[in-house]
Amino acid sequence: MMNARRNQGAGGLGPTGRFFGPGELRLAILALVAEGPGHGYQLMGRLADRFNGTYEPSAGSIYPTLQLLEDEGLVRAESEDGRKVYHVTDEGGRVAAERAEEIERLWGRAAGRGEWGMFREPEAAEIVGPALRLVKAAVKALAHAHGDPRVVERIQEIFVDARRQIEDLDPRRNRS
Repeated sequence: MMNARRNQGAGGLGPTGRFFGPGELRLAILALVAEGPGHGYQLMGRLADRFNGTYEPSAGSIYPTLQLLEDEGLVRAESEDGRKVYHVTDEGGRVAAERAEEIERLWGRAAGRGEWGMFREPEAAEIVGPALRLVKAAVKALAHAHGDPRVVERIQEIFVDARRQIEDLDPRRNRS
């Protein structure tokens, strides 16, 4: 039975606001090990990188999941320089290949969530408030205009023009 509070199509947040739903962290870690071996903290870092800092895995979630994958025969641990380094087994590689589409959806959600990570930067606080007030003013004007198509069109023009002006400020766009 699907949990009514979980809407995978709208961002993929789990029932308690967590990113991963049942079994998804296990699959994500298996996919990472299938991409290349690593010890627990390396895998934690690689997973965090997928989210551009918007998700920080903990040892309390990674290590038990690695142990589960090992118990299931999907990964094996080898001691290297005093650390357990996890490698995918043939069976683990097969499972990762079979579930490649699901894994790609997970990474797609991670990338999407990572794009919003910029809002956690201190510089973003300087513009988020004014941006939200701009949207509020537009919605208010629209409501008072009772959906007048001329008002809708003019608001869209203002937004498009503002976006272009802001994008022109990005030094990466102005490279010759």
